[in-house]
Amino acid sequence: MRPSKPTPATPPTVASQISQLPELAMADIKSLWLRLFHTPNPTHNRQFLERRIAYKLQEIEFRKVDPGLLDRNKRRIENLIENGKVKTRDPDYRPVAGTMLTREYQGKEYRVIASADGNYNFDGRTFQSLSQIAREITGTRWSGPVFFGLKARTEKKAATRKGGRS
Repeated sequence: MRPSKPTPATPPTVASQISQLPELAMADIKSLWLRLFHTPNPTHNRQFLERRIAYKLQEIEFRKVDPGLLDRNKRRIENLIENGKVKTRDPDYRPVAGTMLTREYQGKEYRVIASADGNYNFDGRTFQSLSQIAREITGTRWSGPVFFGLKARTEKKAATRKGGRS
């Protein structure tokens, strides 16, 4: 019996790479920093390094999916600096691919990642809407964008009487 050839390993997903950062040795973090940024790490603050590495990994991966993403973000940042405000989003706002939404509910933290095809990945499954995920988490109907903080809750208008009397 011949030994089988090792199959080439598929590259890990960005989410799995990011989730493994806390388990890496500091030497590995420094090495990864050097590989991604081409400069020695600027600090020994592990949390800072992990966050910047996570951002860079997402930037590299999702630039492949949406090359204009970086340019749009730069324009939004410039607008924020100039005007002190970020333009409001469209009512049907969908997060950019790779966006990780985090929500704590009843003492447990839930994470959802927006995918390039417009769906959402949660708990190893794919969902078409944030509302489906909110219902999965809470057991009741919720507006997904409200549940994950993408949209403010609207206040109900006070009931008005018909017939011209106030």
